[in-house]
Amino acid sequence: MPTRTARTAWKGTLQEGTGRVDLASSGAGSYDVSFPKRAADEAGGTTSPEELIAAAHSACFAMQLSANIAEAGGTPEQLDVTTDVSLGPDSPAGFRITGIKLTVRAKVSGLDADGFAKAADAAKSGCPVSKALTGTEITLDAALA
Repeated sequence: MPTRTARTAWKGTLQEGTGRVDLASSGAGSYDVSFPKRAADEAGGTTSPEELIAAAHSACFAMQLSANIAEAGGTPEQLDVTTDVSLGPDSPAGFRITGIKLTVRAKVSGLDADGFAKAADAAKSGCPVSKALTGTEITLDAALA
């Protein structure tokens, strides 16, 4: 199985420094990072580890959910997945990811709401990113559109 790589170049202190994250394996992009922007409500054009985790989790969940729907006899016509990853304080010092919320609205044929809910719940626990994030509460809001 493949290994994917990202690289970060950082200059300066935590509060005054800046960095750049490169998606090295794919070459899909380079993104600015900054701790003050990471800890602020407004990202101001920079990304953060939490946003990158949210992106990875939403993509992984969507893939797993599409597989689960098909295995249950349905057809995933459209999946709209949003993932919110929250950063908060960690005692005695520092920060931690305090929670992850997966929200999915879907257009699915061949499954009723109960079948869809079961497929979504299985995707929440079964996608590889969810498995990697054990220890963090992951909630799910799944509904057919």
